[in-house]
Amino acid sequence: RADSCEELKAEMGNKKKADRDVCAAIACKEWMDVRTFGQVFAFKGSQVSFGVRGPVSIHQAVSLSPIDIISMQITKSVNSEPGKESKASDTMGMKHRVGFAVYKVMGSVNVQLAEKTGFSQEDAEVLKEALKTLFENDASSARPEGSMEVCKMYWWQHDEKTPAVSSGRIQKGFHVEAKKEHPREFEDYEIIWHVDGCKEPEVI
Repeated sequence: RADSCEELKAEMGNKKKADRDVCAAIACKEWMDVRTFGQVFAFKGSQVSFGVRGPVSIHQAVSLSPIDIISMQITKSVNSEPGKESKASDTMGMKHRVGFAVYKVMGSVNVQLAEKTGFSQEDAEVLKEALKTLFENDASSARPEGSMEVCKMYWWQHDEKTPAVSSGRIQKGFHVEAKKEHPREFEDYEIIWHVDGCKEPEVI
């Protein structure tokens, strides 16, 4: 990937010791995912390796309720045993899936790091659209088309570089309660958010 960028390749190759900050700036300008999430560029046998710390952090998804894992036995149609050329359809395996769950995902954008990597407001809008359409064109046998969707998204656009209300307080401002003992649809949850002194989010 780095070799495909002529500017970065020249900066790393023309000097005995390339400037890491210049290399990082070139990488951030060239690739949106680098200036968004960051990346470690470690090159074996090269004198220069550098890392970019991205402004966007997205936490792991956490289920709002305990989930039930459904296991089913499947038959493999391709033989995976060495030494056998013929396909065997009698090899059994297991497949696991979650029948229903609602997951909560938190994230944030650090303005100071965004200024350093060049992450712009236009990039933030691209990120916002990507989160809204997260599961479009992402079908697989484990996630059939329409089986997963983004149900509700809260988006804060602060008016100052250092927000008047911290990300921690905003994230702790959610109160989620299941209306039923065993929820089976998104509407079975009551989601309330409130933090004193914080501007209201855009709810999508």
